[in-house]
Amino acid sequence: MPKVRRVPQRQCVACGQVRAKRDLVRVVRTAQGDVRIDRTGKLSGRGAYVCPETACVDRALGEGRLARMLEREMPDDIAQGLRDAMARPAPQRPPMVHRITLAQAAESRERSKHRGGLL
Repeated sequence: MPKVRRVPQRQCVACGQVRAKRDLVRVVRTAQGDVRIDRTGKLSGRGAYVCPETACVDRALGEGRLARMLEREMPDDIAQGLRDAMARPAPQRPPMVHRITLAQAAESRERSKHRGGLL
């Protein structure tokens, strides 16, 4: 039986709501001090998460919450990028259960080839 993995959770800096990491927009301050929107969730550096909703983005930027979390002022292009990110749906990955099922199916096919003498 496959081991069920938990879904990583993160908290929005604006509203405080805890959601799945992939449902939030990550803004990261890199080691060089640059602030970027991290669409992959894998950039190295200090990150902060914001819900992809107008109210949360406005609150995070307007009240300086994002700047405080990242210990950097927010460049105008990042503010605009966050607003643009709300307009585009986030790329969807298949759920973990689906990916495990696909891996198990491939493994099963390989085993049956070995048993049947095909390899």
